[in-house]
Amino acid sequence: MPMHEFFMGMNQLELINRAPGFFKYQPHNVAAHSWKVAQIAQFLADVEEQNGAVINWQSVYEKALNHDYTERFIGDIKTPVKYATATLRSMLADVEDSMTENFIKTEIPKQFQAAYTRRLGEGKDDTIEGKILSIADKVDLMYEAYGELEKFNPEPVYVNIFQSGLEALAAFKDMASVKYIATDILPDIFAEEFTSKELLYDLAKSLLPDFTGKKRDI
Repeated sequence: MPMHEFFMGMNQLELINRAPGFFKYQPHNVAAHSWKVAQIAQFLADVEEQNGAVINWQSVYEKALNHDYTERFIGDIKTPVKYATATLRSMLADVEDSMTENFIKTEIPKQFQAAYTRRLGEGKDDTIEGKILSIADKVDLMYEAYGELEKFNPEPVYVNIFQSGLEALAAFKDMASVKYIATDILPDIFAEEFTSKELLYDLAKSLLPDFTGKKRDI
């Protein structure tokens, strides 16, 4: 039982577009997203480690690189659809878990199955590495939306995506890496011109107490 199908799956991820069904100036695919999340997670883990956290670096990379691999089975479903109801979200998760389990049993060599069960499982857990993944995933999503907003893309979904990213960051606002985003990254974002800037600025200010952007920049 070779690893052929796993490696072929990486090619399939290049063909799965993110935010399907919406007009965008710059398309993004799942494979590129996974690489970007790994880069962001790597930096966020640096920040956490410099602030005293003990980081399992193997876990950081495994979680980040593999967190969306299973989308090869069901694709990237529109976020409004995926989260329409808790029941639907649970059903989709069950389908994905079942297909992943079957894939590991039939396509991954037995001596590596335990490793890939770990790697392809839900990475966004309560560990510091799982939290870093959650943050990194949202940061990349925000930057994908920001890329459209600064081009004044009229699709309102990108404002909603950026907003949901800020709300997700707020759930981890006590972490050193989120404090860094609030003090050192978001101010640079809000120094630029983009759609719904003032609305999103006010939201960032209300959700993230460490956000240091100045109102005069609006």
